[in-house]
Amino acid sequence: MKSALPLAISFALAATGAKAQEFIAVDRLVSDVDFYRLVACAAPPGAECAKPMIRWPEERRLRLRVGIAGIAASFPSYKLDLIDRAIDEAIAEINGSGAALWLTRAYEGELDVPVYLVDTPQGGRIAGTSLTELDGAEIAIARVALRSRGPDITGAAIAVSQDIRRREIASVVLEELVQAMGLPTDIDGAEYETSIFAEYSNSTVWLRGQDAAALRQHYPRR
Repeated sequence: MKSALPLAISFALAATGAKAQEFIAVDRLVSDVDFYRLVACAAPPGAECAKPMIRWPEERRLRLRVGIAGIAASFPSYKLDLIDRAIDEAIAEINGSGAALWLTRAYEGELDVPVYLVDTPQGGRIAGTSLTELDGAEIAIARVALRSRGPDITGAAIAVSQDIRRREIASVVLEELVQAMGLPTDIDGAEYETSIFAEYSNSTVWLRGQDAAALRQHYPRR
């Protein structure tokens, strides 16, 4: 995606395994600044951004509503229970990160970040969400779609495949929700296997170190 900002943009990230296809490889630990720019705008260390920097507008940051918006009839009930718990845990991690964000779990009404539990198998195409950013898009395990106008995120949505494995659920849900905050790019490197942004790992269930620092830099407290 070009770094110039059009009036409105939308893009989606599909998880392969549990991680997004779009990533940048590094061969060492990078500075906090380089890490932040990598996950926020797909900038390789020392290089220019490949994506625009986008954030939730200030007037919405402290009241973002997250919840399950749709459940396919065939979605396994035990996975639904695990995802339900994982959403609460992911919200707690983001709210506790020190960033100027506050997410609220919602069970009715309009959602800023709706989560759809779809019957689409791994490698299939999403259907039934009524969102143009998701329907028709390929999914492996999960997918997050972001809409923005200029630098402001105007909407986000997450889809989770029925094929997700139970041991991946907590990590995948946290990653997708963090990416829905405007940090959409993963990192590949031996030093980052425990990062929530790790391209080929999906065991991390908390925000620590550079992960939390990136979220705080994206949404600094005054």
